[in-house]
Amino acid sequence: MLRSMYSGISGLRTHQTMMDVVGNNIANVNTAGYKSSSTVFQDVLSQTLQGAGAPVNGAGGTNPAQVGLGVKLGAISTNFAQGASQLTGRATDLAIQGDGFFAVQQGGENLYTRSGSFNFDANGSLVTPSGASVLGWKANAGAINPNGPLEPVRLPIGQTLPPVQTGTVRLGGNIPDTEYDAAATDPVSITNGVTIFDSQGAPIKLSITYTQTGNDTWSVEATAPNANGSTPDAVVGTGTLTWDAATGKFNEPSMTLAAAGMAGVGNFTKDVTVQFGTPDEPMTQYAGSNSVAALEQDGAAIGALQSFTISPNGTVMGIFSNGMQEAIAQIAMANFANPGGLEKVGGSMYRPSPNSGLVQTGVAGEGGRGTLSGGTVEMSNVDLAQEFTNLIVAQRGFQANSRVISSSDELLQDLVNLKR
Repeated sequence: MLRSMYSGISGLRTHQTMMDVVGNNIANVNTAGYKSSSTVFQDVLSQTLQGAGAPVNGAGGTNPAQVGLGVKLGAISTNFAQGASQLTGRATDLAIQGDGFFAVQQGGENLYTRSGSFNFDANGSLVTPSGASVLGWKANAGAINPNGPLEPVRLPIGQTLPPVQTGTVRLGGNIPDTEYDAAATDPVSITNGVTIFDSQGAPIKLSITYTQTGNDTWSVEATAPNANGSTPDAVVGTGTLTWDAATGKFNEPSMTLAAAGMAGVGNFTKDVTVQFGTPDEPMTQYAGSNSVAALEQDGAAIGALQSFTISPNGTVMGIFSNGMQEAIAQIAMANFANPGGLEKVGGSMYRPSPNSGLVQTGVAGEGGRGTLSGGTVEMSNVDLAQEFTNLIVAQRGFQANSRVISSSDELLQDLVNLKR
C-alpha cells in the first residue's frame, strides 16, 4: 500500500510538471519565434517480487513478477517545427524559412534565436528587443567575406559612396535616313546630350553632334563646357559613322574621349568610351523620326545612404542618393547538429549545450540553413487545440493519481482499525 501511495505521489509530481509545460506553451502562444515544449514520462525502477524461471525438465518457465514504483519525468522536448509567418511590413523584421538561428551577442556571450523582430539602435547597430546585437560580417567596398570573424551588423549613419568616374556611355536609337545634298549650306545635324561624371564626381554636360557628310556617312563631334567658363565649348572627341545597309549597323561601334583631351573640362583619370549601340541593340539609320538618345552611362556622383534592403541570403544592401547600391553587411545564420539540445535562456534565445553540437555558422540558404524573408516575423508554433487537449490529459492524470493516494490512505485506515 505504501508503494501505491508513493507511486501516486510521483504521478502528482510529474503531471504537475506537465501542467507547467502546457501552461507555459499557452502563455507564449503569441511570442515571436517561440517553440513549444512537450513532456515525456518514464517509469521508475520496478521492484521484483519473483524472478523469471527457465523451463526445466518439461516444466514451463515463469515470467518475472514486478511492481512498478511510480513515474518520473524523462524529458521536456522542444518542438522546432516551422511557425507561421506574420507580415509586418517593417524592413528590419526577418523570418527564417527553414532551419537555423540568428546569432546574437548579449553581455559578451553568443546566443541564438529564431525571433527576427529587430531594430536599429542609436549607434546604427541591428539589435533584438532586449538590446542584443545581431551578428554577421561587415562589407569592405561592397565585398563580404563570410569566412571572417563575426561582428555586430551596423548600418553606418551618414555613410557615403565615393564618386565613380564615367568609363562608358552607351548611345542608341535611330538616325533618320536623309538624302545628302552637297550644295546645302546647312547640312543635316542632330545633337543629343548626356551628363557624365569626372573622378571627383562633378557632373559634366557632354553634347554629341551628328553631322551628315555624305549618303550613309556622319561625322560625330563630342563637346563639353570648359572648366574655366570660356566659350566655345571644348571639343573632346571626334569620329565618323558609316552606315552598312547589308548588316543593319554602323561600321564604327565606338568613339574614344581621351583623358588628356578632357583635362580642360574636368578631372578625368581614364578615357571615356562612347558606344554607338551594342551588337544586340545597334544604333540604326532607317527612314523615320529621330530617336537618338543616351541610354546609359556608368558614372555617379557621391552618394549618401538613404535606405536599405535585406536579401534572402541576409545581405544588407544600401541604397544611395546617386542611384547606386552596395552591400553594407551580411547577417549570419547558425545551425546545430541537435537543436533539441539547446538550452533556453529567456528572451526567445538559446545557449549551446554539450548535447547540441558545435555551432555551424554560415550564409543563409547554404549548408542546410534556411533563407530569410524580409518584412515578416515567425510566430509561435504552439497548437492551441493540442495544448487544450494536453491540459485535459494533465488534469485527469492529476485527479487519477490523487485518487490512488486517497484510496491507499483509506486502506491504511482500515488496517489500523483492525486493532479496535
